[in-house]
Amino acid sequence: MEIKHKITGEILKEVEGDDLCGADLYRANLHEADLSGANLRGANLSEADLSGADLRGADLRRANLRGADLLEADLREADLHGADLTGANLFEANLREANLLYLKLDKKTFEYITKEWFEWEIKE
Repeated sequence: MEIKHKITGEILKEVEGDDLCGADLYRANLHEADLSGANLRGANLSEADLSGADLRGADLRRANLRGADLLEADLREADLHGADLTGANLFEANLREANLLYLKLDKKTFEYITKEWFEWEIKE
């Protein structure tokens, strides 16, 4: 499977298999990757650069995103059930309608997510 840049279509990474379920993408450079609808269930994305990535509707259940850079990532409608986001950078990430049940978070990430969520609720 090829992971491509969301704008240029350039191949960022090639992974064996038809999906990314359980894939080891530790420290992968996936900046602005198109991963919309991808099956990343249980994948190791720790310390990966996912800044600006399109993860709309992606299955990230039980994924390891410890220390991942999700700056400005689009996670709308993504399923993050049970994912580990400890130390992840979620600044300006779009989490609208994402499944955030049973996340593993550190205090800083938790405070950021809840602050953003309450701001969304007030604005709408």
